[in-house]
Amino acid sequence: MSTNAQQVQTGNALQPAVFLDRDGTINEQMGYINHISRFVLLPGVAQAIRRLNSLHLPVVVVTNQSGLARGYFPESLVEDVHEEMRRQLQAEGAHVDGIYVCPHHPEAKELQFRVNCTCRKPKTGLLEQAALEMGLDLSRSYMVGDRWSDLRCGAAAGTTTVLVRTGYGRGEELYIGPQEAVQPDFVADDLEVAVAWICTHLQAERTA
Repeated sequence: MSTNAQQVQTGNALQPAVFLDRDGTINEQMGYINHISRFVLLPGVAQAIRRLNSLHLPVVVVTNQSGLARGYFPESLVEDVHEEMRRQLQAEGAHVDGIYVCPHHPEAKELQFRVNCTCRKPKTGLLEQAALEMGLDLSRSYMVGDRWSDLRCGAAAGTTTVLVRTGYGRGEELYIGPQEAVQPDFVADDLEVAVAWICTHLQAERTA
C-alpha cells in the first residue's frame, strides 16, 4: 500500500529517485514500533533528506511492516507513525515524496495480510509500484537500507545500492554480507554519508 505518493514526473522524462528503508535507516531500530513514542529520527537524517530535496530528487520510503500482519498493532498506527515522521522532517525543512508499505507476511495472524505477495522486500513490488505511479527510472535510482533484504531488492530492481551501518547495518555487514552474492555499491556509516556519496555519484554520471 502507498500513502501520499506525489506525482513527480516532468514531461515524458523519468526521474532517478532515492529509495529509503525506514526502520534502522531513517529512525532508530526498535524492533516493532508498536507505539508512536518509539519513533525516533536518527541524527542527521533530516539534513540528508533536505539535501536530496534541494536537488529535486524524489525521496521514497519503502518499508516492510510485518508487525501489522502479525497483529501487533493496527494499520492506523502505521499511518500515525508516518505522519509523525513527516512532521519531524517538516520541522527541519525536509520531506519525503512517497511512502510505500508492505503489510503482508505468509504466516500473518490477520487473514487479509496472509499473502505471498510481490511487495515484501527483497521482492521488488514496492519499488516497481513507486516507479509506475511517480514516473521514476529505477536504473538511475538508489536503494539505501540497513538490511541485506534492502540490497537484494534494490539490485533486483536495477538500482544502485547503499548499505548504512545504522540499525542492523553493522551486524549485517559483518555476519550476513560475506555469504551474500549481492554486494552493496557503497557502504556508509549513516544516511548523511550515504547521501553525500549519492550526490557525488550522480554528479560524476552527469559529467561523464
